[in-house]
Amino acid sequence: GLIISSFGVFAYSVTTITSYIMTGEYRKRFIETKMLNEIKKLKGHVIVCGYGRVGQQTVKDLLIHNQKVLVMEVDEKAIENIKQNKSLFYMQGDSTDEINLEMANITESKAIITTLPSDSDNMFVVLTAKEMCNKTLIISRASNPRNAKKLKIAGAANVIMPDTLGGSHMASLVVTPDVIEFLEHISIQGSAEVNLEEVAFADVPNELRNLSIKELDARNKLGINIIGFKTSEGEYIINPDPDTRLAPNSKLFVLGTKRQISLLNKVFKMRSEQEKNN
Repeated sequence: GLIISSFGVFAYSVTTITSYIMTGEYRKRFIETKMLNEIKKLKGHVIVCGYGRVGQQTVKDLLIHNQKVLVMEVDEKAIENIKQNKSLFYMQGDSTDEINLEMANITESKAIITTLPSDSDNMFVVLTAKEMCNKTLIISRASNPRNAKKLKIAGAANVIMPDTLGGSHMASLVVTPDVIEFLEHISIQGSAEVNLEEVAFADVPNELRNLSIKELDARNKLGINIIGFKTSEGEYIINPDPDTRLAPNSKLFVLGTKRQISLLNKVFKMRSEQEKNN
């Protein structure tokens, strides 16, 4: 009886191990473990919760700007699609679970964007993220306009309502089509000839700090136009006065071609987003 039972256990063990290897389960577990180890080392990444239509577009635009993106999705089919993109980090799990957010290394993240279809789930992610890491930028999707204010109170810096945004865009195409087309030409998608760039005070060389916009003379020296200014108090000024001076925590918003923006980066010795993240 002992011999027969031992042989049965041995045969079962061999069958189980063989099945584990042959079905690809071993390879799947190995890849998942490797991915989790890489996620632990991430810094300055963007966590995107949900990979629906809004999440996919968000990820696409982030990758264009060379951002490190970690997608958290509970649906297995969506995860299989994510795996096709080698530039993405991914985790299969519920983003409303605090443990999963911790595994996503949220304390080292640059931002978290929650695009879940349910406002209540988005609310839970915002509350949890705010509690775990106060410094992380939190952006949330909202389906119901009444929940937008609640999400901001919960800790979201920005709340986006895709349906409202899409409706306003379509209405604008009727009322001011040329203006909308011009704004789309000034694209943040990375493919347009004209780009809008922000210049933070920290990116400006020491010898150029505390100068006025007139003294910078960016139009004549670089060919770019300074079309906006953000004060250190967070106030936005459109078409700022030439006497406006740079100050700590302020930002300039400049408009120019790719060549002009590239020259601006060289003059101001600005680093690209990829270099900043590294």
